[in-house]
Amino acid sequence: MMQQISIYLTSIILGIMLFFSFVVAPVTFTALNEENARKFIRKIFPYYYTVNLAISALVLILFIILKIFSLDFYLILSVAILFAVSNFVLMPLINKFRDEKQDKRFKQSHFISVVINFVQMILLVIILI
Repeated sequence: MMQQISIYLTSIILGIMLFFSFVVAPVTFTALNEENARKFIRKIFPYYYTVNLAISALVLILFIILKIFSLDFYLILSVAILFAVSNFVLMPLINKFRDEKQDKRFKQSHFISVVINFVQMILLVIILI
């Protein structure tokens, strides 16, 4: 039962990530003007990272309770760590670079966040297979 819950929670993380990547972000920049889109993205992405970090932590707790220390444990641990890094390190840097009009550094850090997001989705798919 608890193992099934961990599968559901992992699926929820992947679903949230896909929804944000392919619905929320693109629609935000087409539906809102640039100023409001930036405000919205700055408000919603910390929630995105925090919710996914919390769900990842729940999956990790379930794995620990079930004494499952297989590859899946280390993959979800990696996913959780990457959410923490993205939320507490990368997002503040991205915002700082944007505010200071450091376009090159903004683009580099944003690209890193996109790569991290993509890697996380791949790791979640591997867990679910």
